[in-house]
Amino acid sequence: MDKVDKIIQQWNTQRPDLDVSSMALIGRVKRVGAHLTNEMAKTFAQHQLNSASFDMLATLRRSGEPYALSPNELIQTMMVTSGTMTNRIDQLVKRGLVERIANPNDGRSFIIALTAAGFKLIDEAVTAHVATQKKLTSSLSDSERQRLNTLLTKFLAELE
Repeated sequence: MDKVDKIIQQWNTQRPDLDVSSMALIGRVKRVGAHLTNEMAKTFAQHQLNSASFDMLATLRRSGEPYALSPNELIQTMMVTSGTMTNRIDQLVKRGLVERIANPNDGRSFIIALTAAGFKLIDEAVTAHVATQKKLTSSLSDSERQRLNTLLTKFLAELE
């Protein structure tokens, strides 16, 4: 019996008229999410990153050569406000991990590009991140991971 079972048991005792099975599912998903977030934050911290800086560097890295995107492309991909994006860019520029360069297609704007230091750091960090994720899901078999991924894909599609 886990902590969620205890909560469900209490509700079943106090309010047997309610079907709290969804509460159990959502409670477990939230608890799993919190554990995953905490463990991945530890990995990011080992590389002097947080989830926001990792996300931006990873977005640039996975975009492929020239590892550069406009601020609007970053905003759309990362689903943040322009003010938040400007702050994140400023912080990474200060650290020498990204740079603003003139947009060759529009002289009035710029694009954000990984620097050599940013490229090196994100490659190291994403390698560690993948290892952390593998460790976190190691208690599930390959088929269990596939089934869970299929179910979560369906669940998320309905919510989005």
